[in-house]
Amino acid sequence: MKFELITLPYATDALEPVISKETVEFHHGKHLRAYVDNLNKLIQGTPFEDADLETIVRDSDGAIFNNAGQTLNHNLYFLSLSPDGGGRPTGALAKAIDDKWGSFENFKEEFTKAGTSLFGSGWAWLAKDPNGQLVITQEPNGSNPVAHGMTPILGFDVWEHAYYLDYQNRRPDHLNALWNIIDWEEVGKRY
Repeated sequence: MKFELITLPYATDALEPVISKETVEFHHGKHLRAYVDNLNKLIQGTPFEDADLETIVRDSDGAIFNNAGQTLNHNLYFLSLSPDGGGRPTGALAKAIDDKWGSFENFKEEFTKAGTSLFGSGWAWLAKDPNGQLVITQEPNGSNPVAHGMTPILGFDVWEHAYYLDYQNRRPDHLNALWNIIDWEEVGKRY
């Protein structure tokens, strides 16, 4: 299976001022493109050559895992964003968040804390565990909840390439701003 760079459902400047056009072009057009290109090269002639992305993340390791994980992570991340986003989730996801954390505000605080406190590079994820319960995970580097048998719902990228051009070393400012561009309709479909 040959993987392709996803097409963004918005213009590269549409997420401003939360994420600049320069950051989107760099993050999507260079970083994600490199992960996709590397993954396609690495899987040639391996048992993963015809596998889907989730299978590769779940069953691989090393360089294949890193590039597959980052491809999956970034695909989900970019598709979770919208210039018309913000607000709060609705429906089943909203109820599950309220049931688990007591309120959307409590969830946001815990999720942001997970992203802020993750040492080094990686991801903060809202995921559904095998029992259908919501959890917040910290995934180092290119890992994804799929690698642990969970379903990823919402991920915040805390690698510096996601925010450094716009926020320098102010990771908490970046994470707090992301709530303004989350496409809860898209995210809710994953639940």
